[in-house]
Amino acid sequence: MIEDPKKYFLIDFDSTLTRVEGLDELAAIALKADPDGDRKVAAIKALTDKGMAGELTFSESLTQRLALLNANRSHVDILVEFLKENITGSFLRNRAFLSEYADNILIISSGFKDFILPIAEYLGLKPENVYANTFVYNEQGDITGVDTENPLSRTGGKIEVVKSLQLDGHVSVIGDGFTDYEIKKSGLAQRFYAFVENVERPSVTGVADFVIKSLDEFLFYNQLPRGYSYPKSMIKVLLLENVHPAAIAAFEEQGFNVEFHKGAMDEDELCEKIKDVSIIGIRSKTRITEKVLAHADKLLAIGAFCIGTNQIALREAEKKGIAVFNAPYSNTRSVVELVIGEMIMLIRKVFVKSAGMHRGIWDKSAVNSFEVRGKKLGMIGYGHIGTQLSVIGEAMGMEVYFYDIADKMPIGNAKKCRTMEDVFKVADIVSLHIDGRPENTNLIGARQFEQMKEGVIFMNLARGHVVDIPALVGALKSGKVAGAGVDVFPEEPKTNIDPFVSELMGIENVILTPHIGGSTEEAQHSIGAYVPERLLEYINNGSTTGTVNFPELSLPLLQDSHRLLHIHRNVPGILAKLNNIFAKHNINIRGQYLKTSAEIGYVIVDIEKSYSREFVQEIRGIEETIRFRMLF
Repeated sequence: MIEDPKKYFLIDFDSTLTRVEGLDELAAIALKADPDGDRKVAAIKALTDKGMAGELTFSESLTQRLALLNANRSHVDILVEFLKENITGSFLRNRAFLSEYADNILIISSGFKDFILPIAEYLGLKPENVYANTFVYNEQGDITGVDTENPLSRTGGKIEVVKSLQLDGHVSVIGDGFTDYEIKKSGLAQRFYAFVENVERPSVTGVADFVIKSLDEFLFYNQLPRGYSYPKSMIKVLLLENVHPAAIAAFEEQGFNVEFHKGAMDEDELCEKIKDVSIIGIRSKTRITEKVLAHADKLLAIGAFCIGTNQIALREAEKKGIAVFNAPYSNTRSVVELVIGEMIMLIRKVFVKSAGMHRGIWDKSAVNSFEVRGKKLGMIGYGHIGTQLSVIGEAMGMEVYFYDIADKMPIGNAKKCRTMEDVFKVADIVSLHIDGRPENTNLIGARQFEQMKEGVIFMNLARGHVVDIPALVGALKSGKVAGAGVDVFPEEPKTNIDPFVSELMGIENVILTPHIGGSTEEAQHSIGAYVPERLLEYINNGSTTGTVNFPELSLPLLQDSHRLLHIHRNVPGILAKLNNIFAKHNINIRGQYLKTSAEIGYVIVDIEKSYSREFVQEIRGIEETIRFRMLF
């Protein structure tokens, strides 16, 4: 039997094991009080980059940087504490690998042991495996130079050091600089991994065997102990429609590969773009159809950064094991405030009078200008927005009437009506708060407008296609509807630079707004935080709290176990098949959770860490399996 060769891992320090370049940061600390400090620090950083990119020899870069540096041993002590706070994230979360392979991990750096050794020991690495330069100090502790006897102080020093080590085995080099690649180029390593979690240099990535966004990727490729079962940097997140920066930050902070677009995408664009996407975030304009989902082989979850989910083929997503999350409450207040504001503007004809003022017309008449106090507010739909509007409407002295297809408990003095027509008969103001399901298309048309009171104020901040626009135009021109506030339209521009066209344009006492009901900083920040929380809980933990199309499970945090997530067609006998496989392979179960819907079953099993590859393949091989993941 041939044994596997011993493995060695040569790891760079600056911008690899730490997020920063040590010498650059030392300069920033030491030159903080220097009147010319900013210029010197910038010059040192530029020289560092040139050396790392191979544009200067290392010895030239080092000599010129040290000439600008005016540092003391006390500054090095400050630097060490700074570096402890700036260890690269993927190294911190993979301390199990660093500990288990400490004998095989060598830090080969052109930096300085003075600040590298404390960080290496902090991470459990062996001091004797650190190869780096050393500073020369005078009696006052000032840095006066570098130990020139050390080969790492010279160009080609890394090659010289590695050659002297005579490593007998498979050597992998992980680093961000050209000098790291030169170890592989000289034949002293089998593979060079360009590490780009902190900085990416095209001259380095262009010659690498592999480009890795994190240590997680390296450990995954080489099937080594790691903090994550699957590298987050290999999980692509596509965020569309200008979602709030909080959402981008939430994913980037955890190391996901995030792609952001300000606009929406049409079906054909999305079919092409979604092929390598695991998580997609959209708002209301992007439609995720069955055709799009047919191209989404890697898609695990969809986040709707809005209330509605009718733009998503929910049932097809469920069948494919794709969980969908939305933000049912986050923008409620913003929509309600806009309804109230536009309602008052319309019933007082403020918008018309303001437009007249801009044309030089002074119309101080009170004709057809009313208070909302004492008026009857009729709502079609009594969900989150409708109920809050009901409360505020009552507080303003209005009588509230509502109709909802579901049996909803009235809040306060609101009166529930049996039909929409009953609402239309009494309401001075009609406000729509219904969802965009297909059967609601043109729900409000000529017949419904005819049922309303003469001179009614009409509000649609729900969904564009629920109102027959030509019928609304006719009602406005006839005077049946005295004013309208419309925030949503059957056809809307994909981006802010595309033109808007509507038959409602130019009609008096009509307020048109560009789908901004939930567009406040508060609402968008809330949505930008809430939806990623749900998505990350699902990806990281398996919890489906808040899903709109999936069996809903709130799971405990994973502790000292591996978690199996099995999504399957909901047919009898699946749990028995799973348990038979557990028994066959003598797997100890620490926790088991099951929830089903009409279409699918979702089983989560926490097991001990010792299991075979054959066990995993048998789980995947169950005929009814839709999707299978493992977390640890």
